Amino acid sequence: MESINLIDTFSEFRELKSIDRTTMMSVLEDVFRSILIKRFGSDENFDVIINVDKGDFEIWRNRVVVADGEITEPNLQITLTEAKKIDEDYEVGEDVTDEVKLEDFGRRAILSLRQNLTSRILELEKDHVYSKYKDKIGDIITGEVYQVWNREILILDDEGNELILPKSEQIPSDFFRKGDSLRAVVVKVDMRNNSPVIILSRTTPIFLQRLFELEVPEIFDGLITIKKIVRIPGERAKVAVESYDERIDPVGACVGMKGSRIHGIVRELRNENIDVINYTANIQLFIQRSLSPAKISSIKLNEEDHRAEVFLKPEEVSLAIGKGGLNIKLASMLTDYEIDVFRDVAGAEEDIDLDEFADEIESWILDELKSVGCDTARSVLDLSVQELVKRTDLEEETVKEVMKILRSEFE
Repeated sequence: MESINLIDTFSEFRELKSIDRTTMMSVLEDVFRSILIKRFGSDENFDVIINVDKGDFEIWRNRVVVADGEITEPNLQITLTEAKKIDEDYEVGEDVTDEVKLEDFGRRAILSLRQNLTSRILELEKDHVYSKYKDKIGDIITGEVYQVWNREILILDDEGNELILPKSEQIPSDFFRKGDSLRAVVVKVDMRNNSPVIILSRTTPIFLQRLFELEVPEIFDGLITIKKIVRIPGERAKVAVESYDERIDPVGACVGMKGSRIHGIVRELRNENIDVINYTANIQLFIQRSLSPAKISSIKLNEEDHRAEVFLKPEEVSLAIGKGGLNIKLASMLTDYEIDVFRDVAGAEEDIDLDEFADEIESWILDELKSVGCDTARSVLDLSVQELVKRTDLEEETVKEVMKILRSEFE
């Protein structure tokens, strides 16, 4: 029965584990020879025959026939009487080969052999997983969510290997349930307690780059190069692209017809806004493009300190800064320049949109002024206090305070 269990173990690993044939045979022979050494003191005169396809094995011992009573090395010699029990034709000096049955080793030895075999195969499997994923660092992996915890998600790949997606590597709006399919990129592979630990990420810029390579054939083929990617996961990203082929529009190719290519990436990243920008070595032009959709009036560069003073019309300032300052922050990260935004004086003397004063004047007051046709600072200052009180539901003191704020902007 123990022999059958051992063969079952052999067959199980042969069927289920991703170990190449040569390595498997080498490990099996090594395990069998170790028990032969323990039992007989040497394995030199044994032939171990392993049939990987059938999932079984044979062990044959080679000994020399000696006269009865003249044995000096029982493992290497056999008496003539014992040899004739195998075959009547044997004579002294001839070689005898007979099969060693696994049952002869005893139950304890077979159990030890089985445990040793299982342990060695598991070690090989761990090494296989480690080597496999060490070569996949930077590649996208698709797996199935197996367990969701507060600090991480456990994912299984196609072979049942365990992968980890820590909370810190998840997009803030990510939400997964057990059984969901998940895509992420391999960022780290370690050995902890003799077991491989594979760490995935959905927040690294590499993940976004791999998604572009999947969606945009020109990038995969090398016709378009991604020069740099910066992102604030789940919020916004900027991708600088370049093509050495003048016939290819790198931005248009990345976005696709009516956004067909980029929509899939945006969905994968939980509606993260993605700005695709034409890369240029002209830093002024690159800063200008990186602050899109804002239109810049002029730029002053300090190349030593890597600082840039950007001047814009008042109505463009909020666009340059972006919601929560994301646009200007990402532009700085993309260009490696600290960007400072200023209102263009010439533009300020012309007029300023009322929305530019949202941080100084309460929104309901601005809405009240807009309701009577006053959308800009000049349109408010062109009217008298009495006229504004008459037209709106605002108090006189409120109108005076508003006009004071607006007037200070032009002084």
